[in-house]
Amino acid sequence: MKIKVYFFVAFFLLSGLYSKAQDNARILNLSFEQCIEIALENNLQLKQSQLNLKNQKINLLQSKLTQLPSLNLSGNYGNNWGRSIDPTTNQFTTTESYNSGITGFSQFQIFNGFQVRNSIKKSRNDLEKSSYDLEKAGNDLSLNVVNLFLNVLFSMEQVSNAKNQLESTSEQLIRTTKLVDAGSLPVTNKLNIEAQLAGDELNLVQQENNYKLSILRLKQIMLVDTDVELEIIKPNIDFNPNIFIGSNPMDIYKSSLDVLPEIKSLDLSMKSADYDLKISRSGRFPSISVSTSFSTNYSSFADRQRNFYDGFESKTIPIGFLTNDPSQTVSSVTSVPLISGSDNNFNLIEQWKDYLSKRLTLSINIPLFNGFQVSSNIQRSKVNKRLTELNILESKNQLRQSIETAYNDAVAASKTFIASKKQVEALEESFRVIKTQYNLGVVNFTEYQVSNNNLVNAKSDMLRSKYDYIVKLKILDFYEGKPLTF
Repeated sequence: MKIKVYFFVAFFLLSGLYSKAQDNARILNLSFEQCIEIALENNLQLKQSQLNLKNQKINLLQSKLTQLPSLNLSGNYGNNWGRSIDPTTNQFTTTESYNSGITGFSQFQIFNGFQVRNSIKKSRNDLEKSSYDLEKAGNDLSLNVVNLFLNVLFSMEQVSNAKNQLESTSEQLIRTTKLVDAGSLPVTNKLNIEAQLAGDELNLVQQENNYKLSILRLKQIMLVDTDVELEIIKPNIDFNPNIFIGSNPMDIYKSSLDVLPEIKSLDLSMKSADYDLKISRSGRFPSISVSTSFSTNYSSFADRQRNFYDGFESKTIPIGFLTNDPSQTVSSVTSVPLISGSDNNFNLIEQWKDYLSKRLTLSINIPLFNGFQVSSNIQRSKVNKRLTELNILESKNQLRQSIETAYNDAVAASKTFIASKKQVEALEESFRVIKTQYNLGVVNFTEYQVSNNNLVNAKSDMLRSKYDYIVKLKILDFYEGKPLTF
């Protein structure tokens, strides 16, 4: 008795813990639009495309900033000992000293064969191309979500059909059991129905597993944790296979050329190739630039007494003597600087002012011969432009072929569904008759099982053709630039 009490207490506690765990479990009830939104927010490739777009914005800004003059400032400091040249006097000295200097340089490109202008245009073009690439990545992701979402709906209906089949077989087992007990049917009929029931249970397990896998794939593309329970909200799909699309493949293809971002991206890639060619040709033009610079320095060796001069004075300086009379000197009158004063402090600021040097330069560079590098760059740009043209043609051909294939698949899926629906209706009526006859013992179990299996397979084929048709229609809507909604 105590064991039973303990058992019920443990069961109660475990039930409470399980209920608490269930309450803490994360459950997401998502519509199709919410699945698209989460996938777009979490997708890593899409984030990479967004970062590429930011890089193109930076490249465009950098291209514009190249129009501004460059400005550089440098400084130095060093110690000298032993024999060295004083930077302020250019004289040899053996006195230990230290020196410092500062240099500034600025350059402005006046003309370089329109290279800067074309680089800016190319960067702006590449930025626009990256925005279309980002849009394409989002569209491709949305289309994948559509396919996986519809696969979930398909799996849900497959599970529902499997449950209905299992319920029908269970009811048939009950009726057969009663008839066997009454002696109206042999016991083998009951055993056969039990085997059929086991097969239906196995089919239900398989369909439930397919549903779980479809949910898992949908969570994976949305980057949702696997421990999150996902339940989708089934949309109301307006499905009428008798009303088909009015456009033909060529009309859809023409529309896609105007709306698909990948086509716009391809057209912009052609413009980028044109700009690359113009940039390569700019190497044949002369370049004109203007530059300015200044420099000054300081030396501790020069930081000593110095004289100040104010004009000049005449001074007689002996230059020799007479050969026959050495006592008689020969002199020359020359002008020498007139010392007006002296200063014992030739400090940093004063040296920088005194030794300041300034320069302004106008430079013209005319390319004459550079090992045919410019010609090679031009030829390479022409080849790349042609490759881009061929790539655009190939991409458009693939797009047209994909549209034609999707259109034909949609037509085939529509016809398949209509035929499958008629087949299901006929097999349902046939199975109803055979089921009645089986209960009366008119037909054997083999005929009953064959009729039942044919009906089950026909329902599965009908569902598959239905969702195949819906997927193909969504693909065609995507090519026409229509929103992916239900």
